[in-house]
Amino acid sequence: MIRITAIRKVSYPDLIAKYENPIEHTCDVSEGQEWISIDGECPEGMCPSAWSSMREFVEALARGEGNFYDGWMKNPKSAMISCNDGFRPVSFYIEVI
Repeated sequence: MIRITAIRKVSYPDLIAKYENPIEHTCDVSEGQEWISIDGECPEGMCPSAWSSMREFVEALARGEGNFYDGWMKNPKSAMISCNDGFRPVSFYIEVI
């Protein structure tokens, strides 16, 4: 099983004002929110855009792989991945449990 935890959510109002068209609904993810992936599958309720950013790492960890980029993470069975929203990215800690 893989735990996915939303660690940090940031917003760049200057970029939003300069480049983004107004939208009514933005990210619903909250810091501290957790999901569990079983067998590398997308957890229920996971943002599809965030999932596309982390899927390969979750699947690799579920297969028993790890140690990405030759020692990038202190815990070799983990990864820190951000979603691909350039205006309000969320950083997710992904770890084998």
